[in-house]
Amino acid sequence: MPPEVPAEQEPRTRSRWTLPVATILFIGVAAFIAMTGIESRQQSVAQLKTKAAERAVPTVSVSLPVVRPSVGHLDLPGRLDAYSQAALFARVSGYVASRKVDIGSRVKAGDVLAEIDAPDLDQQLFQAQSELNNAKAAAALANVTNKRYQALLPNSYVSRQAADEKSADLDAKNALVKSAEANVDRLKALSEYKRIVAPFDGIVTVRNTDVGNLINTGSSTGTEMFVVSDTHKLRLYVNVPQNYVPMVTPGTTAVLTVPEHPEKTYEAKVEVSAGAVDRASGTTRMQLVVDNAAEELMPGAYGNVRLTIGNRRDVVVIPASALIFDKEGLRVATVGTDRLIRLKPIVIGRDLGSTLEIASGLAPEDRIVDGAPDGLLDGDPVNVQEKPNPANAPSSAIQPHSGGKG
Repeated sequence: MPPEVPAEQEPRTRSRWTLPVATILFIGVAAFIAMTGIESRQQSVAQLKTKAAERAVPTVSVSLPVVRPSVGHLDLPGRLDAYSQAALFARVSGYVASRKVDIGSRVKAGDVLAEIDAPDLDQQLFQAQSELNNAKAAAALANVTNKRYQALLPNSYVSRQAADEKSADLDAKNALVKSAEANVDRLKALSEYKRIVAPFDGIVTVRNTDVGNLINTGSSTGTEMFVVSDTHKLRLYVNVPQNYVPMVTPGTTAVLTVPEHPEKTYEAKVEVSAGAVDRASGTTRMQLVVDNAAEELMPGAYGNVRLTIGNRRDVVVIPASALIFDKEGLRVATVGTDRLIRLKPIVIGRDLGSTLEIASGLAPEDRIVDGAPDGLLDGDPVNVQEKPNPANAPSSAIQPHSGGKG
């Protein structure tokens, strides 16, 4: 049997084992707390790094381009003018003896508008006729004399020289007759201009004379007596910006509206182009024709012209805000399925203001970035936010700046 331990030695043995166990427990708890804190800090740092990385990747709005026919409208101001218009001037000096029409009068071709009393011209014609009669009498006498000399010449009753002189005198007298006849015909033709007549059917739009007015054709600057306009159809003049000229070809239809008839529209058709660009405005003048059988439109009136331009060919349309212009030229940012940026060079077919028609460089399935941030490079990762394309809205009328160099 082992020896028995005295009762007073048991507390000492317990106290020796109790101190190391408590120390070990304390150290273990402290180590656990320290490890937990370090791990928590590492997790926080990792989360911060993740958030910073996420924030470093830009978020962009993407949408698909719209595909639609390349048809649009071009709104431009226009000015109406008579299809045919004649300013009538006096060819003879005198006084207005009578006036048959006034502004607004409708006339037919050949109608007399006014008559001029020209006594000076009448006297000149009388004098010319008298001179013609005198020349004819002198020619008749020269003719008789020449015949007599030619009959006496074979018998040598007159010399050859005398006979030739009478023949030449007859030729001179006949020439004087022709000259006098031409002068009489000229004055008769001039006398016809004492009657001012309408050159075609139309309406008198200007009258600048009245009975008793002196008409002097010798002045350096004259004023037309009347203006006659043919208004059964009108010419419509429109200045088209240079970049739209190829789209406005002869036969292009247009719709005309005028302030005095806001509820009505009139069809017009492009007839011809000036074929040149005005240096001051950068526009080309186009002439359209408008039927005015109802005579509701007036020459000289202002109107708004809406031209239908383009064709039915499908084109890709994108918002103007998607365009990037830098040293590389015109480009558009697209996003692939890998969420990486692809910068594609493009060619603009037509600028519609808020939207652009793309001639080449984009496909209908390309997802385009609307309002790409500065510094975006090819291959950059991005976060994608889908949004509807504002180009889905119907294309509005094109309204270029007036007077701008198109």
